Amino acid sequence: MSDIDDFKALCKVAGVSIEAISDISVLSEQVRAGTLIIPNSLAIHPMEGADGDFEGRPGELTCRRYKRFAAGGAGLIWVEAIAMVPEGRANPRQLWLHEGSLDAFAEMVAMMRQAATESMGPDHKPVIVAQLTHSGRYSKPDGIAKPLIGQRDPYRDPLMPEARPTTDRESKVDDHCIMTDEYLDDLQQAYVKGAGLAFKAGFDAVDIKSCHGYLVNELLAGRDRKGRYGGSFKNRTRFMLEIIDKIHVTLGMDRVVTTRLGFYDGIPYPYGWGVDKQDYTRCDLTEPKKLLKELNDRDVRLINFTIANPYYNPHLGRPFNQPVKGGYAEPEDPLRGVQRLIDIAGQVQREFPELALVGTGYSRLGYRMGHVAAATKASGRARVIGVGRMAFAYPDYAKDLLIRGTLDKNKVCVGCSGCSQLLRNGQPVGCVVRDNKVYGLK
Repeated sequence: MSDIDDFKALCKVAGVSIEAISDISVLSEQVRAGTLIIPNSLAIHPMEGADGDFEGRPGELTCRRYKRFAAGGAGLIWVEAIAMVPEGRANPRQLWLHEGSLDAFAEMVAMMRQAATESMGPDHKPVIVAQLTHSGRYSKPDGIAKPLIGQRDPYRDPLMPEARPTTDRESKVDDHCIMTDEYLDDLQQAYVKGAGLAFKAGFDAVDIKSCHGYLVNELLAGRDRKGRYGGSFKNRTRFMLEIIDKIHVTLGMDRVVTTRLGFYDGIPYPYGWGVDKQDYTRCDLTEPKKLLKELNDRDVRLINFTIANPYYNPHLGRPFNQPVKGGYAEPEDPLRGVQRLIDIAGQVQREFPELALVGTGYSRLGYRMGHVAAATKASGRARVIGVGRMAFAYPDYAKDLLIRGTLDKNKVCVGCSGCSQLLRNGQPVGCVVRDNKVYGLK
């Protein structure tokens, strides 16, 4: 039985329909996204490593990861969440871009470009994106949770650790954590400044991170929020769109802006974005598609697709075999989650063919991911195929697919959630299975 026949049998048992094809040559095709030219159709998603230094500069392990990613052959490398302000860091070692860390970022980008050339040849020039972020309710800049939220949320608030140290150790995730409009006004300028520094460092594009329950994503669902950044669709998208406009006005229209955009939160209405009002387990893409039209009007041509919240419903966005410590068991066959991710992305890509959509959910497929990725691209359901956890385990996955035409079964991600556990533990993040000499759970 071939790998594809074996995969079809697994899908039949799971009751899902996921296409897979034997010819994966389509993955070697260049992709044009506005003015960007991505040398092949494979990408590495942004994944926090928690291994910078306390000043936000890339550390030794940060540089090791990105050197391996760059040498690994992917045409698009999306560098992980980089804080724009110190209070918006998710952990004390999250990357933070400011004047004092600029040179270190520039050195890392130059190192990545050299590694890519040495590994793949002078014609291979990967697109490198800097993800600009504010962690919002998940801010923990000095190791103590200090959430800054867009609005109260009865579903996510109870899951939050205490907001600040107290004598009685009671939870203090309260109205005092809600960001003011004035704070958000000033924060826009921090994003513009950060974008300028990112381009100075040599990045090809900047991403206004808008997913996974972090600040911008939470504002998109801020229907109960008062003021300029809440209530109406116009107000809820204001923060994101005004940042993009100000970057273009300040830095020039030739500066490429992208976004990793959550399309469906999986959290009950009115607190979830992209959810059906009556049934939150169903997505409603009406508003996300409306936002895509606004982004398209602003020449945003590269969209990194994702869904859900890794702190609330991780199985939706990252189908797994084993949960993190204390987490819930996978409530469905992980292949159902993979199918959901491919199908929702496909709806978006086919309606917006001019956009280069980066698909997700492929790490869980293991050594079969290339065959599914090729089928997805060939059928027009994503123009670029991205992996996250797979890259931790197998940083040269793209090179093997492009040159060998297959993946090594002994190098692929096993879906154990070990990398997620490391992040929650506050340890540097990597693959505890394939890179165990460097990363190990404690």
